[in-house]
Amino acid sequence: MKNLIKAFFNTNPNVAINSKTLGSKLKVKKKDYEFFKQELYSLAKENFIKKTGKRYKLNRESKNKLVGQLQLVNGQNYGFVILKDKNQKDVFISEKNLKTAFDGDKVEVLLFAKRTGKNQEGQIIKVVERKRSEIVGVLRKSKSFYFVEPDDNKIHRDIYVSSKNLKKANDGDKVVVGKIEWDESKLNPEGIITDVLGKAGTYDAEIASIAREFGIKYKFANPVIKEANSISNEIPKEEIKNRIDIRDKNVFTIDPKTAKDFDDAVSIEKLGNGNTIVGIHIADVSHYVTPGSQIFKEAEKRATSVYLVGKVIPMLPENLSNNICSLVPNEDRLTFSVFVEFDKKFKQVSYQIAKTIINSKRRFTYDEVQDILETEKGDFVNELKSVNKIARFLRDERTKNGSINFTTPDIEFELDKDGVPVEIKIKESNESHQLIEEFMLLANRLISSHMNKGDTRDKNPFVYRVHDLPSEEKINEFAKFVQSLGYEFNPQAQNKSKELQNLLEKAKGSEEEAVVNEIAIRSMAKAIYSTQNIGHYGLGFKFYSHFTSPIRRFPDLMAHLLIFDFIKKEKAKFTWKRLEEICDHSSLMEKNATNAERLSIKLKQIEFLKGKIGETFNGVISGITHFGIFVELSANLAEGLIQLRDLDDDYYVLDEDSYSIKGSHTEKQFRLGDKIQVKLKRVDEEKKRLILLFLNDKIIFIIDIEYCIITFLETY
Repeated sequence: MKNLIKAFFNTNPNVAINSKTLGSKLKVKKKDYEFFKQELYSLAKENFIKKTGKRYKLNRESKNKLVGQLQLVNGQNYGFVILKDKNQKDVFISEKNLKTAFDGDKVEVLLFAKRTGKNQEGQIIKVVERKRSEIVGVLRKSKSFYFVEPDDNKIHRDIYVSSKNLKKANDGDKVVVGKIEWDESKLNPEGIITDVLGKAGTYDAEIASIAREFGIKYKFANPVIKEANSISNEIPKEEIKNRIDIRDKNVFTIDPKTAKDFDDAVSIEKLGNGNTIVGIHIADVSHYVTPGSQIFKEAEKRATSVYLVGKVIPMLPENLSNNICSLVPNEDRLTFSVFVEFDKKFKQVSYQIAKTIINSKRRFTYDEVQDILETEKGDFVNELKSVNKIARFLRDERTKNGSINFTTPDIEFELDKDGVPVEIKIKESNESHQLIEEFMLLANRLISSHMNKGDTRDKNPFVYRVHDLPSEEKINEFAKFVQSLGYEFNPQAQNKSKELQNLLEKAKGSEEEAVVNEIAIRSMAKAIYSTQNIGHYGLGFKFYSHFTSPIRRFPDLMAHLLIFDFIKKEKAKFTWKRLEEICDHSSLMEKNATNAERLSIKLKQIEFLKGKIGETFNGVISGITHFGIFVELSANLAEGLIQLRDLDDDYYVLDEDSYSIKGSHTEKQFRLGDKIQVKLKRVDEEKKRLILLFLNDKIIFIIDIEYCIITFLETY
């Protein structure tokens, strides 16, 4: 919509036009008119157009003054402004032209005259909006003054703190500095200590600092806790009468060993005609968390639970997340269920969506279920075998239809009582995981497709989980990469997702399987929430939503509310515009939570490796650039960068065609997917670095975990 509007004004630079006439010229549909007005307002705010009376006109003065977000290069004093107009290239900002902007700030940038062969360059002339109102770091004392050294190395300046504003913090404490003022770029910014989190390096201080750094609410406000604690465990008889009562059925949950909140359960029942009904039962959070309540407002702000290593920051207060809503065994619980009937060949016959009441008979861990499936002994063995057969069929069918099954290794930490990591394990993904995953995917797909039945399409606002097609440029680059490894991949294939899945199957079990999966994921778009359904490319679904985790994801709670209104044939309680705002916010908070979780993992990896000095590790080259080689340590998945300047036995250059680094004289080659051995020399905690020795040639490699973070696509 925004591009359509911009194209009109760029083509008609002298035209002044009102919104109604413009909407007519652009053939904006009635259902999209609110979006149209919203984007029009947004462009006026960005100064792309200016409003005089009721008419809009191109703002010619804005041509060289553009608004975007500053993103500094990791650990460097320069960066780029990512412009709001996605059709324009990023603007390079040198250190001297940063002025008083921090990383992440919304800024106004003045473009310099374009020089041939050079990137577009500019200077920041105004900070429009600060990304951070506070910064987390360690308080340091110089001879005559105090300053805060930011944890985030993209914050390129220390912050001066007067001795009057220390709030009893001591040298070496982890602190939060706020009320930051920075008006003169030649001087350091100034602030005051607003909170003392504890001694730097302690578990509680590090967890609290991660939460504060990413703006994650660590604690619930008293009114929210009070409201949550006032909710009773008692289920009124009248409520039970309005639901399907399946408390007598064998309902069970399957979750990780460390899980504390259980928001999904399954059941299976044989019918007289030989068919099977699988029940997918989801915690009915919407019964307790209602629009307008304090808990609802807080859940909307948080949007998601955050899973840091050894600590969960929940979306809902504990009385709800771990108690009233959680599908704990041997307790009556309210649920929202999807019942799916399958014939003898596992083909779907029908489905029903209904409010229910259950009583879980067993809480299984993934390991327990896997053991029962393998030994064919244990509780509910027949039920588990039956649901697993259907899950296998669903997975096979999904794969045949082009759904992509990425295999991305993940890790889990074993912590001692002080939160210190004593072991890092690579998680297994086996049939027990895939079993529950398939039924959650099925429920999510059925819920979203139900909202689009018959003539209801586009009439009912809903929250979808969408995944766009990969860009042509990225998919072509990926094709070049896998071809360099000897695989066939046609980027022009009509069904690209099916072509990609076939490739992943061929790479399965090979040495380069992990790197092929990782590069494939990097080539994908990011799944987001939206009211505008475009389908889910990665899963190969025409309709898809998130419905199965309302305890930990706000969009799932919204799906519950919207589908129930639809079933009751009541008008939706939320407008398209309101839902789009919720979608945008939820997508943003999901990304924020993911970044916080990755930082948490990185810090624990570093803490764990402190005690491994002198030990040898196997690694895999997972990325090649002109400045170095990315490496993943196989034992603990810590990743980092081998800087080319540290390879002193030759002069190495990037060979883009073969995705490798080659020595100019020795012709030694480091290729994507190659395995290497390294020895841990020391850990640089301040810079979050692992200093390694390359065993073969005794070359020092500096692996910087800061570079390692790869944005994994969440495919379900």
